[in-house]
Amino acid sequence: MARAAAVLAAVLALASAVTTAYWTLGGTALLDTVGGQLESLAREGGGAAVLLGGAVVVAKLVAAVLALALLRRPGRAVRVLGGLAGVLLTLWGGANVLLGGAVLTGVLDLGPVADERALRWHVLCWDAWFLLWGLALLTAVAANRRGQRGGAVEPRSTSSGSTSSARWTG
Repeated sequence: MARAAAVLAAVLALASAVTTAYWTLGGTALLDTVGGQLESLAREGGGAAVLLGGAVVVAKLVAAVLALALLRRPGRAVRVLGGLAGVLLTLWGGANVLLGGAVLTGVLDLGPVADERALRWHVLCWDAWFLLWGLALLTAVAANRRGQRGGAVEPRSTSSGSTSSARWTG
């Protein structure tokens, strides 16, 4: 479970970094689904857009490396950073999915929506992506933490091809 969650988090981080890099380098496909000031900044280009886009790409690549570090027996610092990143991504994505969904369904009336198409994309794709990424990180961290506290030990292969346990339970 920890491996699958860590790999999923890394794939989501890398795909997000690639998407941001594409927009930072001037790509415009699906840029209108971002909406707001970020879309305007990306369309205008220039130093500020490249600087912000580059920083976001680097942050997402670091998050991918962090997720991959959870594939091994990570130290406490990696688990804490992974947990913090997971909490932030989950809260950001979850809050935006809930609030955006409430606005789209009419449960929450904030007046006319400036860009309903972009809001739909955020609820169903971009913010849901952050939510899933955060949940995958939290799952990987939690599963790693259980393993660190003496949970079940996975069998490992010996040179003879048989399996053995890391500790004797007899």
